[in-house]
Amino acid sequence: MWVYEKRLQYPVNIKNPNPSLAKIIITQLGGPDGELAASQRYLSQRYTAPYAQVQGILTDVGTEELAP
Repeated sequence: MWVYEKRLQYPVNIKNPNPSLAKIIITQLGGPDGELAASQRYLSQRYTAPYAQVQGILTDVGTEELAP
């Protein structure tokens, strides 16, 4: 059985919102040069890598980019 509680793990109280900083942070996480895009590039390049060791390194780097 699961209990769903809609709450943040660490509560956040924003006193002075900064939209320009928020835009930079969101771009780094999910934008074209963000961590998600980088992880997808690494994980897709591993399929065309010529050596098993290179495939392993690309897999490790790609999964590390996905880690929180």
